[in-house]
Parts: sequence; C-alpha cells; structure tokens
Amino acid sequence: MKFVDEAFIDVAAGDGGNGCSSFRHEKFKEFGGPDGGDGGRGGHIYVVADTNLNTLIDFRYARRHEAKRGQHGMGSDMFGAAGDDLLLRMPVGTIISDAETGEILMELLTPGERKILAKGGDGGFGNMHYKSSTNRAPRQKTMGRPGERKSLKLELKVLADVGLLGMPNAGKSTFIAAVSNARPKVADYPFTTLHPNLGVVRVGPEQSFVVADIPGLIEGASEGAGLGHQFLRHLQRTGLLLHIIDVAPFDDSIDPVSQAKAIIEELRKYDEALYQKPRWLVLNKIDMLDPASRAEIRKKMIQGLKWKGPIYEISALAREGCETLIRDIHQHLHAQKPPSEEEIQANFDPRFDR
Repeated sequence: MKFVDEAFIDVAAGDGGNGCSSFRHEKFKEFGGPDGGDGGRGGHIYVVADTNLNTLIDFRYARRHEAKRGQHGMGSDMFGAAGDDLLLRMPVGTIISDAETGEILMELLTPGERKILAKGGDGGFGNMHYKSSTNRAPRQKTMGRPGERKSLKLELKVLADVGLLGMPNAGKSTFIAAVSNARPKVADYPFTTLHPNLGVVRVGPEQSFVVADIPGLIEGASEGAGLGHQFLRHLQRTGLLLHIIDVAPFDDSIDPVSQAKAIIEELRKYDEALYQKPRWLVLNKIDMLDPASRAEIRKKMIQGLKWKGPIYEISALAREGCETLIRDIHQHLHAQKPPSEEEIQANFDPRFDR
C-alpha cells in the first residue's frame, strides 16, 4: 500500500431538521390546538484513532465527508429523527488542523481515542413548542440550524520511542529487521526505504519499545532534497535518535565524519527541538573492518564530531553488538518515563501517609 502521511479533507455535519407548524384535526375537536413537532438534530462527525491503520491514503482519494441531516418535524406531535452520525477512522498519531489558519484542532495520540470533529445542527422548533396560556394557537416555527463545515489538514506523525536517521545505505533497514519484527526492503542501492517502517523490539516479557526507520537523508534534506524532508516529521515524537553511520562505504572517497556532520546540520536546520533530542552514534558495518581500523574510525568520529555522547559499534547484518545497544536503549527509555500507577503503589509506604 502506498504510504500517505498528509491529506486535505472537507467535512460537513448534518443540518438540523425544520420545525413543523400544524394543528390537530380530529372529529368533534374543533380547536385541537398545535401539534407540530420539532426537527431532529443533524448527524455529528466523529474521529477515532485506529491502531489497524498506518497511512492516510483513504483520505487522499475521498476528500468530502458529510453526515446525514435531521428529519423535519411533522404533525400529530411527531418529532423528526436525528441524522446518523459519521465515524472517520484515522491512524494513531494523526494531527488535525484547520486548512486555512493552520490552527491545530486535535491530536490522536491514544489508541481507540474518539473525538467530535464537527457538530450537527440543532433541529428547529415546531409550533407546539410555542403553545402557552396566552398563545393558544401559535403559528410560528423555526428552521433547523446548519451543521459545522470545516476544511481540514491531516498530518500523520508516527508514534515511536526511537528514531533511526542516517545517509542512504547506512544500514538502517538492516538494523530494524535484525532487532524487531519489521521486515523492510533491503537492497544495495540508495533510497531503498521509501516510507517509514515501524518495528516493535521485544526486550523481555512485557518489555518492548517501538523503532521508526525513515528514508535516508542527504545534504539539503531540510530544503527538500531527496526524500528526507518529507519524513523528518516522523522523528519529532521520538524520545531517542540513533544516528547510524556506515563506517565501511564502498567508495573510499566518502568520509563518514563529513556525512555525519551533514546529517546533524540538516536536523538543526529543519527543527531546533529535533536537533536537541537525545542522540546516540551507532557505527555500523564494523564486521568489514579489522580491530585496528575499528579503533581508528571510532577515534576519528569522536574527534571530528567533538562527540561526548554514547557511541556504539555494531554490525546489523551479523547482529554483532545489537543486544547491548537494545538493552541500553530500553534502560534509557525506562528511566525517562514517569512511574506507572503500579510502580507508585508498589513503592507506597502507608506509614508516611498523612
């Protein structure tokens, strides 16, 4: 399926039904009085976060979504039925904003989360609504109110704990395939990955985290070069970035330090908050180097980047060093998360309760 992470749609909630002006007609009831019912409300439009969806492609080709209008009121004290509500299912991580002003209206961050997107119009009043002790035969009625109409922009930012970034063919897809249940396309040419891939990494019983692999970045990605600019947004919600570097490129003229600097600069240009996220260096394809070359390239990366953060040496293909990296990632993520209710209760001492 084609991956789509941005779409524009128009939604229109149902209009309310009109009220009815009617009088009771019955044999031997000369002055039966008003019996015009109220109109029904228009259908609402709801949106729900669905974990079974991972793309907005359904909204790329179906842009107009309308709920049913309410039925009109009728005589014999009959009220109009409410219009059927419309439910739109969107992937978890979808941001819904006003297409004209850019104002963010809501974000779908919790699986199964349901919110109202557009309210249906209220139904109009029938003439029986205006009956009083002084107005025994009212003829006034009101029209139903129109439902809300909106032009919306949908933007999907995948929800993941860890994001992978690096140049094309750095080994990101091989890494996510080695440590998770994801099976992305792996080939020996640039831009093999054309859309983000999500993989769940199992660390132990009930212990896991999600890794996101985006298409490779190149210099100028923040300005739209290559595919990276389109998908950099998917790293904005991650808690940790793994900068994967190919330390054994096929072309000897390629300098891993210069490539790493280019990627870091693209992050800074695109989003300062993304640039400030915790970032670890991962030197990939070390199985192609002898021990002396490994030590030399590690020293070169630390000095060239003036690196003071964590640095790891792995071979995603041979799965060398991956287990240690995964364990450290899990510990880092666990330390960053607030304690759960179970952990709070487990550490609660009633002697200190006031």
